[in-house]
Parts: sequence; C-alpha cells; structure tokens
Amino acid sequence: MPPWKASSRSCGRAETKPTAGVRRSVGRLLAGEEGSAALEFITAGAILLVPLVYLVLAMSALQSGAFAVEGAARQAARVYVQAPDETAARAGALRAVQVGLDDYGIAGDSAAVSIDCGAGGCLARRSTVSVTVRIRVALPLVPDLLSLRSAASIPMEAVATQTVSRFRRAG
Repeated sequence: MPPWKASSRSCGRAETKPTAGVRRSVGRLLAGEEGSAALEFITAGAILLVPLVYLVLAMSALQSGAFAVEGAARQAARVYVQAPDETAARAGALRAVQVGLDDYGIAGDSAAVSIDCGAGGCLARRSTVSVTVRIRVALPLVPDLLSLRSAASIPMEAVATQTVSRFRRAG
C-alpha cells in the first residue's frame, strides 16, 4: 500500500469529515428560511424608502420657496428703481412680488414685503433701495388639522438691493 493511503487509516477507527457536520447544521438552519428574503427586503425597503421620499419632497418644497422668495425680492427691487414715481414704484414692486411668488405656487398675498430706501430719498440718483420679502413655506403632507400647517412651516427671507441710476431724470 502506498504511504499516502496508509496514513489515512488511524488505528482501526472510522474517520469522519469535520465539514460534514457543519454542512448539516447550516442546512437545518436555512431550511426554515425559505421565502422570507423577499418579505424582509420589502419591509426594510418600505421602512427606509418612505422617509427618503418625504425628505426629497420636503427639500424640494424648501428649495422652491428659496428660489421664489429670492426671485421675488430681486424683481421687486428692479421694478422699484425703474418706476417714474414712488407711488407707481411701490405698486409695481408689490405686483412683482405677487407674480414672482405665484410662479412657484406660493400665495403672493401671504408675503410680507418691506421697502427700505437709502439716504436722500427712494428714487434719488445713486440712492439704494432694499426690498425684503418674507414668506413661510409649509412642509408637504402636513394636515391643516388644529393649525398644524402653520406650525410646520419654515420661514424664509430674501433681501435685494438695487441702486437708482445716476442718469435718472429728476422729477
């Protein structure tokens, strides 16, 4: 008998493979787990996906509000410094805020607008006009039950400053 076969016998006892028992025990453990992977994936996916979708919705609402308030303030300041007189300037600026916010689906009536003029008057040459627009952006999917919608809203503010042209006609 070759030496490599003679060494496989050990004093008349039967040799057992150490991996055979491990395979049987793992097989017994996995035997009762058939079909539960799909259920676990769906459950874990729903638990992780629902907050992620809400986060995306909330961030898009806040980003839309930020764009709206910034654009409305900038346009209102531009309209104000181009107007022929202060009455038309104020009316035009308020209209510009309303149109700018309506473009983003935010009610223009709910905005607080303040116009601050620099030294020397609002429409004097080289004076500055600052328009501040404040809104509150409601978080999505918050019910209007017990006034929760106003409590679950984020305040946003934008300030835009424009300089009146030095070539403006006096008057």
